[in-house]
This record gives sequence, C-alpha cells and structure tokens, in this order.
Amino acid sequence: MAGGTGGHVFPALAVARALQACGAEVEWLGTERGIEAQLIPDAGIALHFITVEGVRGKGKLALAKAPFKILGAVRQALGVMKKVNPDAVLGFGGYATGPGGVAARLRGIPLLIHEQNAVAGTTNRLLAKIANRVLEAFPSGLGRGEQVGNPVREEIVQLPSPEKRIAKERPLRLLVLGGSLGAVAINEVVPQALSLVEESIRPRVTHQAGQRHLDVARDSYRQAGIDAEVVSFIADMAGAYEQADLVICRAGALTVSEIAAAGVGAIMVPFPFAIDDHQTRNGEWLQEAGGAIVVQQDTMSAEQMAGLLSDLFTQPEKLLAMAKAARSAARTDATTRVVEACAAMTGTK
Repeated sequence: MAGGTGGHVFPALAVARALQACGAEVEWLGTERGIEAQLIPDAGIALHFITVEGVRGKGKLALAKAPFKILGAVRQALGVMKKVNPDAVLGFGGYATGPGGVAARLRGIPLLIHEQNAVAGTTNRLLAKIANRVLEAFPSGLGRGEQVGNPVREEIVQLPSPEKRIAKERPLRLLVLGGSLGAVAINEVVPQALSLVEESIRPRVTHQAGQRHLDVARDSYRQAGIDAEVVSFIADMAGAYEQADLVICRAGALTVSEIAAAGVGAIMVPFPFAIDDHQTRNGEWLQEAGGAIVVQQDTMSAEQMAGLLSDLFTQPEKLLAMAKAARSAARTDATTRVVEACAAMTGTK
C-alpha cells in the first residue's frame, strides 16, 4: 500500500519488484488520484482502488465529514483484503495506507509499515500502534521502529566510492535539483550566487529546473552571465550523481537517501511548507552525519549561497569529506531489509 506522491510510491515500487524477483505475488492498494494510478499498472502489478483523501488543512467541513469517508474507505479496503487474501500487508504511507492498514488488522492479516521521513506522517503514526512491525528510514519518533533506510535504486547504490570521483577534475561540477515541478527559490538564487563566485573557481553547472520553470531558469543564468546546462528532467540520476562534486537540492526523503547512497555532499534547502516541516529533519539527519549543509529558504540569499560555494570550491578536501560522510551514513541494503521483514512475517524465505 502506497500512494499520492513519489516519496511514498517509488520506494514501495522498489520493494514490490524485489519481492516479485523472489517469487512473491504482489498486488497494490491505492487511489485513482495518486501517481500510483499510472505507475503501478505500467509496472505490471495488479492495482486496487479505494476512495480516500487527506483532511489536514481542508477546513472544518472536511473534518466533520472525515469519519464517514474513512469508514467508507475501510469498508472498501476490507473488500480488497477479502478478495486478495494476502499473507501480509506492507504500507508505505499515503492516503490509502490508513484504511488499508486498519482493514488488514481487522482481518487478522500481519501488517508492516515503513516510514520514509525523519518525522512520521499522520497515517504511519496511527498505524504504528497496531502494526506487527514498524520500519523507518531515519529515526522518526515511532518508538519501536527499526531503522532500515529508504529503498534506493541499485544503480545509485553501485556508484564508485567518493575517493574515486569527488574533486578529481577542474572545474568542479555542481548539480542543482529543483524537483519535477521546479523549486522557484533555488532556481532564482543559485544563478545569482554563482555570479558572485570568483570566476576562476566557478563550477560546471547542470541544473534540473522542472518543465514549468525551464525558460525562466535559463534566462536567470543568461542574465547572470553563467554558462549552465539547464534541463527540465534528468532520466539518468545515477549518472548525474556520479558526475557531481556537490548537489544543491530540496530535502525530500528519497533525495536525502539517494545523495547518501551516491556519496556526494549537498547543500539542502528544505521545502518550507512540507507537513510537520519533515524536510528540515530529513536534511538535518544528513547534516549531523557531516554530509550536508542545511539552509532555510526564508533566510537564503545569493550572498549566503555564494559564500558557501566559494568556501567549498576553494577547499575540495571539504567536498570529499562531505561525500565520504554521506556515503558512511547511507543504508544501502534497505530494499533487502524490507523484503526480509516481509518474509519473516509470512514465515517464508
């Protein structure tokens, strides 16, 4: 069970594929409104829908209706559980996971949950009280959670060590990630910051700006006098991480986990409107390990960013130290650990 956003769906899909590779039959519970509606059928996995949506921040009327909608979603999920009759149910968060988890326990089916963020979401906080086993990527406050990491694409896990690639060439290489929709603040500040960095130490820049903000980002670099490769999307993220000496990005759970697994240092600008400010805690986890610097968006400026970049680009040994610290913090066996937990719950190998 996983739905809504890529932060829930992509790690769940990685585990689903690993389970299939072990011979397990996998079916998925989600909603028609989440990205799982397209991704999961494309992956050849049977998908069952229930009708449910979030209520946080939706107003008093939505809160009043919520119990009835949730009860209806649990009934739908019970129907799916009866039809599929799974040996175990694994939830990764998102709207469908709550009713699905409750339905699983009502039918006596073993329930496992996995929390991707350093601050547990509402659904997983509730399900942790009834789940048979609780897994988490970072210490998330769930109490009895087992820290296993986030499932990360194998091609990222298999990248060469930082010692073999970080700060080996001049100019250094900067990867800027704005996310699929683009992070406007990052798109605006980074070109200005680079224009303030001494020309002799400026890096080669690859900037993923998102389709919506592509033209604006390109204009920003042009006006700043900075030569940069600005793209809407990067298909080969493993290759992009491998080429980077430093990353500037948000602090979503998967991004933080990928950067750690890749072994590259980062300047992280948490999305300030994330629920429970979970991106700040995600980034702070890697900062505490020595692999990242967290900069809050409301205090970020071109001058501040230029100072950080100048410090790192004039001392490449710092870049290597951050990269090594990031790699040391990574949990690269997360997918295997989750699969093993499922096997233990069902009594299989």
